[in-house]
Amino acid sequence: MTPISVVIITLNEEKNIERCILSVLDIADEIIVMDSLSTDKTKEICLSYHVRFIEQPFLGYVEQVNKVLEFTTYPHVLSIDADEVISVELRESIKKVKDNWQFDGYSFNRLTNYCGKWIRHTDWYPDRKLRLFNKTKGKWSGLNPHYAFKLQPDCTKSILKGDLLHYSFPSINHHLDVIKNFTTILAQEMFNKGKKCSLISIILHPTLKFFKSYFIKLGFLDGYYGFVTCAMSAFATFMKYVKLHDLNQNRPLK
Repeated sequence: MTPISVVIITLNEEKNIERCILSVLDIADEIIVMDSLSTDKTKEICLSYHVRFIEQPFLGYVEQVNKVLEFTTYPHVLSIDADEVISVELRESIKKVKDNWQFDGYSFNRLTNYCGKWIRHTDWYPDRKLRLFNKTKGKWSGLNPHYAFKLQPDCTKSILKGDLLHYSFPSINHHLDVIKNFTTILAQEMFNKGKKCSLISIILHPTLKFFKSYFIKLGFLDGYYGFVTCAMSAFATFMKYVKLHDLNQNRPLK
């Protein structure tokens, strides 16, 4: 049987972390939580389950998820966020992988709960994530705050049955706060890499984002919150490019 290290990064996740830990207890050979100096009960909850708790000032999203890999005992890793839960079906799939590990990485679909409703269409589903992997075969990369584990070109991968359940936004106000924060980070990252932005980009990208998510990806089948999530995604795209444009014009974001 292949032992697995489960890694989780946290910051003030007292509302989510217990649910997350409970979902991996019977598939984890160790659980490592890397915490960015939480001020709530995150540490207390984690230690009550005897996880390995590491306090690390926040380095950036990509940097933080790469940093935690340095502390795993085993090369085979399952990485999940504190607001995510391994479903029963996915847990059984992972158990089978542990009995017979054949590929360098495994991906699975992520199903998001938005304001109490599961979003089964739009760009949000299937939101396939590669989260079970041999850490020696790749690394985390991407533009903060978004990141993905990238396997080396010659590596093999497979898809598992079962969903990773994502309890994302309990309210629209919370979603708006996240958009404000994340679009600032992403626009700055794009600016640092020399990306440019025109008025056409500000108009075109959000429009295409909504059209694809709501019509092509059948977001209208998710009813009211299907429309809301598509509109919010378009708004986030709009804000990202507006902020990038401001940076290009030497106008600070803060």
